[in-house]
Amino acid sequence: MDAFSINMAYVVSAVLFIVGLKRLGSPATARQGNMLSSIAMLVAIVAALVDNAIMSYQMIGIGVIIGALIGAFAAKRVEMTGMPELVALFNGFGGLASLFVGWAAIEPSSEVFTAFTIFLSILIGGVTFTGSIVAWAKLSERINGRPMMFAGQRVVNALIVVSVFACGYMFSIDPSDHTWLYAAIALSFVFGIMAVIPIGGADMPVVISLLNSYSGLAACAAGFAVSNNILIVAGSLVGASGIILTQIMCKAMNRSLSHVLFSGFSAVSNDVVEVEGEIKPISSDDAFYVLEAASSVAIIPGYGMAVAQAQHVVKELQELLENNGCEVNFGIHPVAGRMPGHMNVLLAEADVSYDQLLEMDEINPRMENVDVAIVIGANDVVNPAAREVKSSPIYGMPVINVDKARTVFVLKRSMASGFAGIENPLFYKDNTRMLFGDAKETISALIRQFE
Repeated sequence: MDAFSINMAYVVSAVLFIVGLKRLGSPATARQGNMLSSIAMLVAIVAALVDNAIMSYQMIGIGVIIGALIGAFAAKRVEMTGMPELVALFNGFGGLASLFVGWAAIEPSSEVFTAFTIFLSILIGGVTFTGSIVAWAKLSERINGRPMMFAGQRVVNALIVVSVFACGYMFSIDPSDHTWLYAAIALSFVFGIMAVIPIGGADMPVVISLLNSYSGLAACAAGFAVSNNILIVAGSLVGASGIILTQIMCKAMNRSLSHVLFSGFSAVSNDVVEVEGEIKPISSDDAFYVLEAASSVAIIPGYGMAVAQAQHVVKELQELLENNGCEVNFGIHPVAGRMPGHMNVLLAEADVSYDQLLEMDEINPRMENVDVAIVIGANDVVNPAAREVKSSPIYGMPVINVDKARTVFVLKRSMASGFAGIENPLFYKDNTRMLFGDAKETISALIRQFE
């Protein structure tokens, strides 16, 4: 293929990426957007392979087969509850790939600008890799999910940053001296760890979207390093969309990005919140009679629904309620679960209609007219302390106002706190009843009553 055909292929790929990203903005068109983006990536890869002098197509073929096998294995074995950890690993290995691309592009005769872009791809890729590994370990509970902080931590981080850029400067003016490059790689790995360990479990959705942005920026820098336009475009799109999503997540938590990265949220989340009232448990039999008489129900899913894999029985309950003449909607908080869009993915898997998935701003005005709000494994995103208790660490965070419904059923295994590690006054309110036990079993019991 000539240069014109290669460039046209890149243009087609870029357009498909942009249209695919646009389609991903709505649950109704997300699958189509994913397919268009996949086609765009295929076009880009084929064009790049034709455009460049490839040393060994055999090695590339082996890599494709190994990657396909790993991907198929992960897709079959990883459950929906493990998707946040899987996304964290994807981000990490994307960053590592950019690091290797930048490393492979090093030439002793590289100009200062090229050497600097190589350094950036290596730096951001290294930070993304180790940061994502720490996020994965926290999410999978292989290490403690609470913030890990020590005296002088910010000073140490500042010294690492200064040292990294000093190494980058020295490497950029003399690319033939790899000593500075190796030092920058090591420091980028250390900084990735140091950047994520102070962040608590409540902020993991923000961290995942931010690391996704980092992986895109690393790819963009790698694109400059190897002079590949489509890699620059694709990396820029991922980086920009990741930053936009991160800002949306921060807004949903009423916190700035700097506060998320540097405050150690869960470390200050042990303030005592005074609550009045007492816990009022209810059996599934009694809950059935309340639901049978309800004309409107709002279901608020959280990570507990994912853990119990209860999305399919939730769909069954929804259909039974609707057959009984009840209006059913789902209230989706932007940071419910452990990654952006976690609840939307779970409910889409169960074929819940997209029209019934209402964002927080849509569901809250309706809540006072809801007969029963069913909270399934959510905690912090329905905590009224965010509105009522100024001393609460989450005060000011927008939440779904389930406490304003006429009756609230909270499905939980126990009285354990959520990611933020704080008490929830909702559980003690007069209109709240606690349905203790596994969410899937509890909802199945309600379904049997309806049937």
